[in-house]
Order: sequence, then C-alpha cells, then structure tokens
Amino acid sequence: MLRLKLLVSAVPVIAVALLARAEFFPGTSPCLAIGANALQIATVPWHADLHVSFTEDPSLATVRVAISDDAETADFAVVDDVDGVEDTACGETPATQFVAISAQASGSGPVIYLSHDDGASDYRIFVHSKRFTERDAAALVVGARGQPPHLAASL
Repeated sequence: MLRLKLLVSAVPVIAVALLARAEFFPGTSPCLAIGANALQIATVPWHADLHVSFTEDPSLATVRVAISDDAETADFAVVDDVDGVEDTACGETPATQFVAISAQASGSGPVIYLSHDDGASDYRIFVHSKRFTERDAAALVVGARGQPPHLAASL
C-alpha cells in the first residue's frame, strides 16, 4: 500500500516536470526570416521539422561551422542590441519550419562541428546578440541552407 501511495504522489511531480519543458506561452525563439518563410528554433523537440546536433569531434561532423571574429568575413551575421522583444522579427506562419537542437545525433540530421578555427569550414557565422547563441545561429544556418554537398568527414 505504501508503494502505491508513493507512486500516486510521484505521478504529479513527474507530470509537472515534463510540462515545464513545454512552453504554453512561448517567448520569442531565435528565428531566421527567409523571404516569406521563417526558420525558428523549436521550443519542444517533437515540434521540430529538422533535428541538428553538435559534436566536439570534427571527424563525426557532417557540417563544419566556424565562428568568425568579424561580421564582414562571415556568411551569416547576427547583430542585435535590442533591449526589448521584437515581435516583428519573424512571424510564425504555417510555412514556418522549426529546428531542434538535439543532445544526441540522429541518423538523418546534420551533425555540426562548431569551432573558432576558420580553416576548412562549410559556413562562417558572426554572432553578437542578446537572444541568439552561436549554437542557435549555426543550427538555423545549417537548417536554412541545408547540408552542404560535401561532408565534413573529409578531415
């Protein structure tokens, strides 16, 4: 009987923990406007159209993204100094695609190697933002442009 009481009391705690990861009133997630469409970081993994992951081992990567120190040399630059939330940055539409950053690599999703070495990279990004992390920007760029024709496994 005691085990049943423990189980019954643990179920609400587990449910709250799972629901805490989902956002009922989501704030603005990093997004990238592409013409009339948008690409946005998913707040929950099951809502994503594309799953990307990151690796510390360049031999496991399918895409290499270098962090540039200069916006002029980058393929993609994010610079914002906005203190408030900018509602018009990316409007969510039915055509909005969502990108989730997964902890584990999937067999079909890109695996990104993010480094400060500009040597043999597929994309170069510059990020100076209060809302975007370098990982967010890399995930959106890879999601927007797709995986390059050559794989980073050629290290």
